[in-house]
Amino acid sequence: MKIHEYQAKDLLRRYDVPVLKGKVVFSAEEAGRIAHEEFISQGSKVIVVKSQIHAGGRGKGTIYDVNTGNEMQVEGKTVKGVNVLVGGNVADKAFQYAGAMLGNKLITIQTGEAGSIVRRMLIEDGCSIAKEYYASILLDRTCGKNIIMVSTEGGMEIEKVAEETPERIIKEHVDPKIGFQDFQARRLAFGLGLSGDAFKSFIPFIKKLVNAYYELDCSMLEINPLVLTTDNKFVALDAKINFDDNAIYRHPEFIDLRDIDEEDPLEVEASKFDLNYIKLDGNVGCMVNGAGLAMATMDMIQNAGGSPANFLDVGGGANVERISNAFRIMMSDPNVKAVLINIFGGIVRCDKVADGIITALKNVKVDVPVIVRLDGTNAVEGLATLKNSGMDFKVAANFEEAANLVAAVFA
Repeated sequence: MKIHEYQAKDLLRRYDVPVLKGKVVFSAEEAGRIAHEEFISQGSKVIVVKSQIHAGGRGKGTIYDVNTGNEMQVEGKTVKGVNVLVGGNVADKAFQYAGAMLGNKLITIQTGEAGSIVRRMLIEDGCSIAKEYYASILLDRTCGKNIIMVSTEGGMEIEKVAEETPERIIKEHVDPKIGFQDFQARRLAFGLGLSGDAFKSFIPFIKKLVNAYYELDCSMLEINPLVLTTDNKFVALDAKINFDDNAIYRHPEFIDLRDIDEEDPLEVEASKFDLNYIKLDGNVGCMVNGAGLAMATMDMIQNAGGSPANFLDVGGGANVERISNAFRIMMSDPNVKAVLINIFGGIVRCDKVADGIITALKNVKVDVPVIVRLDGTNAVEGLATLKNSGMDFKVAANFEEAANLVAAVFA
């Protein structure tokens, strides 16, 4: 589960992680008023207006008019996803920039050409930056430990840094038995080349960040950029948090932080039925039980000349209701030109799956070829049920035959 920057910073404040003063706004009028009342009148000389979407690269992204597709401009300047306002009547500028940003489309390197509509903005104090760094914490699945990564290359995509200059990424794994240690914090600071007051500021900063990561049950916490101010204080200038979905039950209050406008509508619908669904750009709908089998199925579709339209794991409970909902969601995607059902009967029995498929197709209109491959417990009985149903299934006996039937659809 992802949340917005302003929400992430609100949570980090609870753990005393240094962040700048900020306020979320939802309209141009509110932006102008808040900028004046809570920033300019309180002595702020510089404020920053930041679009709030679930994508990175906002500072380099451009705002486009949602109706005309033209770049939005204020005072002859192209409006970006993040804009620094200084000089003149800053409150008026906040009003103008908010009017140009809210309700329009932001295109960044992560959103692609489709972009994302800006529905909320963060107004934040400016600060005097001496240097930008990078910091993140996430689970390293290769060793089953959380990993802390820092770099001197702040403000850049960490993937690019890892590819071009991997030596500039300093890493520390955290032993779950003993937790994050002081010597590891110092080693990270030395790795960044810090000394003096900057060193002294970084140590408590990274320890508080690690504590927040664990207490919030994050799956990822990224600060990019992490800035060192001119008075040698570390501040989280940006913050990105993803929660571990399996731990949400411990934090029911986090559900209110979800912004479904930032999620694909079909994925939102699937989540209502506990279906593991991710929409993709292809033309073959996939219904599979088990994440590993789903990945293999998508590879098979690709090799056969098709392209997967979704990742859909119905899990061990592939009953009539789940299969019906899965079909309905898949068929809501106009790009789907064929459906491949690939079920291995382990926990679930294939004959029960076959009954569920037949019943589901009586309730959901499916007007594209349906290819079914069943294997495992009671697979023979399940395949016989499908063949005797009178419905127009294409039944595959194995993986290879299923691939050939997919290829035939697009021949």
